[in-house]
Amino acid sequence: MTSLPWKRPAPKPAGATYDYPIKPMRHSLWADIQSTERGMLAMARKRLTEMSKEELWRLFPIELVEHRDVWEDYYKEEEENLLSTLGDAISRIDHIGSTSVPRLLAKPIVDILLQVRPNTDMRRIVEELESAGWFVMYQDISGGEVDLSKGYTEDGFADKVYHLHLKRLGDWDELVFRDYLEGHPKVAADYAALKLDLLSKFKYNRPAYTEAKTDFIRNVVKRARNDE
Repeated sequence: MTSLPWKRPAPKPAGATYDYPIKPMRHSLWADIQSTERGMLAMARKRLTEMSKEELWRLFPIELVEHRDVWEDYYKEEEENLLSTLGDAISRIDHIGSTSVPRLLAKPIVDILLQVRPNTDMRRIVEELESAGWFVMYQDISGGEVDLSKGYTEDGFADKVYHLHLKRLGDWDELVFRDYLEGHPKVAADYAALKLDLLSKFKYNRPAYTEAKTDFIRNVVKRARNDE
């Protein structure tokens, strides 16, 4: 059997001669081999859209970390990108979620609430966001709500991960909840404790983790609106 060009043939008995000269491997050839192997591995890796829910939950587990000031920088960076992409279609844009509340334990995912004008063509907005690298997770065009993400890869989380909540202009609970936590540190601490407890139960089940927080969030929003 003929040996591959980048592999030395098996040693021959003493005194035997080779039928052809053995040349040292060229650097460029070795680089080509490595590049080919990486390409084959990439082809073998599943795309996110091909993964089951369980596989996605394993690849993207719930993680909670101490607050990082850099999250505000991440938000401002993406805010500029969105303003550049959508322009006058944007009515209001806000940093929401736990990464927007100082000193609060959070998943390292920056949540953004993007509100567009009532007469905006939501389908066109979604198409423009997809062209800008956003991935649609959920959409209800007729209801005027679309959730998108950025920073989820076949290798896991990217350095910067975002959730974008696209809605028509309105009085949304996400802003009420954020503002109440910022003004009530004890409630924020209770929320952090709840999240830590849920992490131990639902680290690899994001929907269950989110659902389990619903009553707490709903009660806080109700209290905040009653105090207005």
